[in-house]
Amino acid sequence: MICMRGEEAARLFYDTDRFQRKGAAPVRIQKSLFGENAIQTMDGDPHVHRKLLFLSLMTPPHQKRLADLAKRQWEISLSKWENKEEIILFEEAKEILCIIACEWAGVPLKEEEVKERADDFYAMVDAFGGVGPRHWKGRRARRKTEDWIRTVIEEVRRGELEAEKGSALYEMAFHRQLYGRELDTQMAAVELINVLRPIVAIATFITFSALALHEHPEYREKLKEGNSMFLEMFAQEVRRFYPFGPFLGARVKKEFVWKDAHFTEGMLVLLDMYGTNHDARLWDQPEKFRPERFAEWKGNLFDFIPQGGGAPDKGHRCPGEGITVEVMKASTDFLVNKIEYDVLAQNLNFSLSRMPTLPESGFIVSNVRKK
Repeated sequence: MICMRGEEAARLFYDTDRFQRKGAAPVRIQKSLFGENAIQTMDGDPHVHRKLLFLSLMTPPHQKRLADLAKRQWEISLSKWENKEEIILFEEAKEILCIIACEWAGVPLKEEEVKERADDFYAMVDAFGGVGPRHWKGRRARRKTEDWIRTVIEEVRRGELEAEKGSALYEMAFHRQLYGRELDTQMAAVELINVLRPIVAIATFITFSALALHEHPEYREKLKEGNSMFLEMFAQEVRRFYPFGPFLGARVKKEFVWKDAHFTEGMLVLLDMYGTNHDARLWDQPEKFRPERFAEWKGNLFDFIPQGGGAPDKGHRCPGEGITVEVMKASTDFLVNKIEYDVLAQNLNFSLSRMPTLPESGFIVSNVRKK
């Protein structure tokens, strides 16, 4: 195995002549996080064709609709929080994101199911670096969620459930592969989950956003000014500074030498995302939280890789980055400009040896009130 970081390493990692995704994701990760034989394991033209499906669901209008749904759902939740002594922001964010993801995608979700479905979506994410109980919990969550979404897709295909054309549910249910065949029901369910699950996972970034506001209160004033550009810079710095995905994996397609390292066919190579986002060769004072740095960032596809690098249309970069940023912006604006709250004494530390990681307490707030 070779681990590497930095801009040059990222450029190399996304060279499809030298690396492939097939065989890189262990079966245990496919059975918990990704789903078996999903888009993350594909290469070549079939991958590009499938990726275009995902990109069609994540255009700016889709991003805006999700952000608007998030704003509305935060407002609805506020009325519940005002009657509670305290809330755990991470847990609340998970449920809010589950609600908006399903509404946006066209997936029916009963109110009494929200917590269970939100917990299952995140259990798949949490199983990524887990062993024992954490991993098995993620696998059980995946089986339950696949059974649920597979049933929904079958109902759409039989005409028993109406799905709006252009919605994620409709497009996954009736997507045709590169050579014209419709996805089987299981694969359609897996890929629809690969749209819904990452939206719920934005709860991690929202929690880290709240932590950043708590640890760097000087930025609250700038965010109160309603500067949309600074709101974007703040969201990007949260994605750069705090940990999300630790690394990505690929397999060497053919033998080569790079930087005096011998890459042999079939070798597993890991790209260090967190290390690249904190690489002093790329970032001035990388261990300092400073949103202003993004005023000068040129949009390089290989130096800022919290959700992967390279071009999203042809490579393996996450197609949902725009959705992530817009939902983060809507959520940060809500935390700063719509409500006030007290932060209780709690353990806000997070471990870099846990994958994925989160502030230990989940960020507990009390005395939530409308501004």
